[in-house]
Amino acid sequence: MTCAVYQQTPIEQRLAVAEAAARAAGAYLRQQFHAARCVNEELPHDIKLQLDKDTQQLIEQHLLTAFPQDSVLGEEGCSGLSGAEYEWVVDPLDGTVNYYYGIPLFCVSIALRKGEAVLLGCVYDPMQDECFTAMAGKPACLNGEQIKVSARSRMAEAVVFVGHGTHDGSGAKGIRRFAHISSQVRKVRILGSAALSICYIAAARMDAYIENRINVWDFAAARVILESAGGCLEYTPSAADSVSGAVVAWNGALPIHSALQMPD
Repeated sequence: MTCAVYQQTPIEQRLAVAEAAARAAGAYLRQQFHAARCVNEELPHDIKLQLDKDTQQLIEQHLLTAFPQDSVLGEEGCSGLSGAEYEWVVDPLDGTVNYYYGIPLFCVSIALRKGEAVLLGCVYDPMQDECFTAMAGKPACLNGEQIKVSARSRMAEAVVFVGHGTHDGSGAKGIRRFAHISSQVRKVRILGSAALSICYIAAARMDAYIENRINVWDFAAARVILESAGGCLEYTPSAADSVSGAVVAWNGALPIHSALQMPD
């Protein structure tokens, strides 16, 4: 089924700008994919590239030129009008480690929220030229074609992502959870990109995503896409004002909560 095309509402206009920004950023990332990397910071289990900052600036230019009264919350900092009614939530390069090592699994993620309500999401994979989009309450699409989550309801049929807490102080518990879940499912897949993993659930390619520590810009856009495709996502912030926390995302059919219960 093709998503309908008609006279755009203001939110649809914003989604069109978000997609244009994501595609422009994706084209830049694709162009730079085989170039030398400038590393800004190396962490035990992560890496920060100058390319992240450059790509976010490119996205900000697109968004704030079109909507100068908005603000941007991004992995690489904030910009725009303080206290704005509309805030863009941006991850310019979700999958930085993949990108650095030459693994072509990464994406650009852009969401728009008004207060606590996330209104739209756009996730673009430039290497596959796949653009996932959705507005809250409307169908989710992949390159303009409507997508829906899988109907798989048995853990034994499922393909899932399970994070295992390498850097947040929960390593041992995370490894136990990984082993517990992996013994119940058909396959475990770790893509290295939260946004793509959640969008893959929306497109029925995967069935669940469990991560104990994730930032809001990693999943804000993908959440709208997943929920619009019939899936579910639960987010538990680590603190009241935190931009990070735990996420459980699934197709809505799996008994994910009982599957997560580990023996003492």
